[in-house]
Amino acid sequence: MIYLDNSATTKPFPEVVDSFVTVATNYFGNPSSLHELGMKAERLLSQAREQVAALLAVKPNEIIFTSGGTEANNLAIKGVAFQYRQRGHHIITTAIEHPSVVEPCRQLEELGFDVTYLPVDKHGLVDVETLEQALRDDTILVSIMHVNNEVGSIQPIEQIGRMLQRYPKVIFHVDHVQGVGKVPLDVKKAHIDLCTMSAHKFHSLRGAGVLYVRNGIRLSPLLAGGGQEWQLRSGTENVAAIVAMAKALRLSMEAYERHSSRLWAMKEQWLKELNNIDGIEVHTPADHSAPHIINFSLNGLKSEVFVHELAKQQIFVSTTSACSSKKRAPSKTLLAMGVDAKRAESSIRVSLSWENTLEEIPVAIRAMKAAIQKLQDVER
Repeated sequence: MIYLDNSATTKPFPEVVDSFVTVATNYFGNPSSLHELGMKAERLLSQAREQVAALLAVKPNEIIFTSGGTEANNLAIKGVAFQYRQRGHHIITTAIEHPSVVEPCRQLEELGFDVTYLPVDKHGLVDVETLEQALRDDTILVSIMHVNNEVGSIQPIEQIGRMLQRYPKVIFHVDHVQGVGKVPLDVKKAHIDLCTMSAHKFHSLRGAGVLYVRNGIRLSPLLAGGGQEWQLRSGTENVAAIVAMAKALRLSMEAYERHSSRLWAMKEQWLKELNNIDGIEVHTPADHSAPHIINFSLNGLKSEVFVHELAKQQIFVSTTSACSSKKRAPSKTLLAMGVDAKRAESSIRVSLSWENTLEEIPVAIRAMKAAIQKLQDVER
């Protein structure tokens, strides 16, 4: 098997699975319970919070545990909108955000909020000056993703954060889901107020996520209940998944330190091979892009059929983001980058992890060439 869909989800580290099983089996108490088993669970929860905070160089009370990236993005965006609605009703984001950012913004528009969707250039990047020009007196939130989940473009987050320092009433949210463990981001240096992460994108299990909330930022909770997570996210915490996530974050950051050059080497080889295949057009920018995401199109051939052909050879890639892959629509990210609709409908994403190797590339390339030839023969 050659797994090339790591932006959709990653294979959990074995040690992470072991941690989950141990905690779920032996420390299954509710961390809000007063008895010994509950207190042990609470201690594990506190330790995980301290570990995540230390890895991100923030304070433990700035870490909110959620069920994943979607909930964290919703809590950040709607939490700011409802908390600061007396200050203003204007939100700025981009045309290429993940659905878990776009859809909350659409919902807020229905409630009377005004959302500006910034354009991107042909490399999938926003212009900081254009962003600044879009700011208004009633702007309360800017939400910009760090690494695009489809093409891998890296937004100038630090530059945006510095610029927004001149506008202290504007809160800065960053969706860091695709960047964690692959593209370092210093939330303090970048002056980020809210930052989203999802466990299963860095070799942990689904069902856990993180929202960093800078001290001083207030949010309106989405879930009313027992007041867990500093009164911001009610609901009994998934302690086993959270402990596993803390371990996975540490292991992923250690893997970056050891293997980042190998990941870049794999990406360069992938790009070299893909650029030599007739009919393929690579959309991932050569500069300002993450080491693990490569997006290309098949010149109008049906991308979903291509994905299924490769799957027959136990080679797994994807079309657009996993959240949108079954909707059979052109990639809105590629359309925003100026790619024509025919190309945007036939896009493929290869996404790598530390477990991929250079030796896999020629095998996958041969399978891709055969799949393209088969599709071309069918269309003739």
